[in-house]
Amino acid sequence: MRGISDNVRGLVLAISSSVFIGSSFIIKKKGLKRAGVSGTRAGDGGFSYLKEPMWWAGMVTMIGGEGANFVAYAYAPAILVTPLGALSIIFSAVLAHYILNERLHMFGVVGCAICLVGSVTIVLHAPLERDIHSVKEVWQLATEPGFLIYTFVVLAFLVFLIFWCVPRYGQTHMVVYIGICSLTGSLTVMAVKAVAIALKLSFSGSNQFKYFEPWFFTVVLISFCILQLVYLNKALDMFNTAVVSPVYYVMFTSFTILASTIMFKEWDSQNVTQIVSQLCGFITILCGTFLLHKTKDMGGPPKPPSPVFQSPTSEIQLQHDHSKL
Repeated sequence: MRGISDNVRGLVLAISSSVFIGSSFIIKKKGLKRAGVSGTRAGDGGFSYLKEPMWWAGMVTMIGGEGANFVAYAYAPAILVTPLGALSIIFSAVLAHYILNERLHMFGVVGCAICLVGSVTIVLHAPLERDIHSVKEVWQLATEPGFLIYTFVVLAFLVFLIFWCVPRYGQTHMVVYIGICSLTGSLTVMAVKAVAIALKLSFSGSNQFKYFEPWFFTVVLISFCILQLVYLNKALDMFNTAVVSPVYYVMFTSFTILASTIMFKEWDSQNVTQIVSQLCGFITILCGTFLLHKTKDMGGPPKPPSPVFQSPTSEIQLQHDHSKL
């Protein structure tokens, strides 16, 4: 019963978090637009948005949402909390339609609904929270060979993306920025869960911060959050919010579920039917986000192909072909 009660608490906190985070995307985007008028855009490497009050209002809203999300990880497994980010996709896409005039077609609405259905499916079959009595147990899970290999692979990909892909494809391929955010985010969530568990146990009377492990996880958390923030700002500044939000959600959720499964072994206590149901729910979410992306420009004036998934060479060739006509 205690596990079920904790899962409900995590569920309520995760839903509240999604509302705040979905709103923060819109507020920050308006701040980035204002800052780009008077200074260097974030997508071009500028930081003029730091002087924009609207951007800071979005940051405060996002911090509130992340705070609720942070506490949710202390009560529920990542496989339950993370997929509920689909609600922030729906909220930000609808607000972008009305506030930022970023067109959301009816099929986009259907895509949002599909994302929601997939999230509910995952929630209904999510495992109960693992009973942890000390942060030392979390450290032991984090230093097992499987998770150490995952961490090494993620760090290697981050170095490759930041130092090779960003200078060449950052401004034309959204997946470069989002990939950095998502890979970093998967490790950030593991650090968040570790610190949240340490705080939960400390408030219960068992001080965990007398050990070095919570402080290590805190440093990792802060460092990776800053890295995520920088590249998420670049993605929001350069690409359509209604596309950034769902693609970020899909990639972030995929890597987070993978990391959580490796580290906390949350599927060990479930049968095949429950695991398959969760996977089907996630595939449903993927279908919804794909539909939302493919229909983002329907109903508006004709536009040239989006550079989101297009290489610079393809774009140059397209311009050359048009010049022939």
